[in-house]
Amino acid sequence: MPLIAVDAMGGDAAPREIVEGAILAAQSGASVVLVGDEAQISPLLDGRDIDIDVQHASEVITMDDVLARAIREKKDASVTVAARMVSSGGADGMVSAGSTGAALASAAFLIGRLPGVKRPGIASIFPTGHVVVDVGANIECKPEHLVQFAVMGSALSTVYQGIDNPRVGLLNIGEEDTKGRDLERQAFNLLRDTAAVNFVGNIEGSDLATDVADVIVTDGFTGNVLLKTGEGTARVIQKMIFETLAEPKYVDAVQDLMPAFMEIRQKLSAETVGGAHLVGTKGVVVIAHGSSSRFAISNAIAIASEGVSSGLVARIGAGIAALEH
Repeated sequence: MPLIAVDAMGGDAAPREIVEGAILAAQSGASVVLVGDEAQISPLLDGRDIDIDVQHASEVITMDDVLARAIREKKDASVTVAARMVSSGGADGMVSAGSTGAALASAAFLIGRLPGVKRPGIASIFPTGHVVVDVGANIECKPEHLVQFAVMGSALSTVYQGIDNPRVGLLNIGEEDTKGRDLERQAFNLLRDTAAVNFVGNIEGSDLATDVADVIVTDGFTGNVLLKTGEGTARVIQKMIFETLAEPKYVDAVQDLMPAFMEIRQKLSAETVGGAHLVGTKGVVVIAHGSSSRFAISNAIAIASEGVSSGLVARIGAGIAALEH
């Protein structure tokens, strides 16, 4: 079983909720090491019939820290210690719900990029099943970055969705070849001519409700807007559904339909996936929401373990290498 290093000090409810998530994951068979302040973590493990090691880390990188300086100066920060464990082979992958920037920087500087990778990206698996890359790592991109995102997203789709030759769509404001900014128009031409990518052309945001593509590529700014808009829309839909069901005239019907609605609610929740993969680094790195509950952390650990077991990093490396030929 892969060993996953979990940044116990990252997240709005750290360390308690992170520790509880690690316990849930361990109870399901995952192998976990918690990284952070042992004085805070160990009491949360006392009396629990579970085998989880603690790797002490005396510092924490906060949202207020200047990242480049913090990575350099806070060498014993929980997220950097977790990244070094992956780099040295002391852990097989890592999970952090702390500062996304800190996780990105730690992974880039300490774990390192795969050969040929120009920019690691954040890949999120949407409730619709689509893999979207990038959703926030790179605000500004070049066309060739989007081609690499397509390759990396395809590897993710194969590992987690079981799709052998994923269809890749380029997020744009229309389906026509000439639509979009220079970035999209140039990326379209590159993707069309790349044999290693099963490119199906431009797609729009509304295609999240269709089956025209398995992987969606875009720059990190646009992808993050898409991600947050999708999450907000899901919450609005859930709110409208449950407010409507609360009306007296639906009382009888609710008794029969509530299990189905709760199942839909679970599918729409970002916590079901747990986190997003940082793709393009030499190790499996999963970035979770800062507001993650114990259930989200448990699921993030699960997908990190699956990524390691399925050889995700090797698949991505092979795909990037194929671009060079």
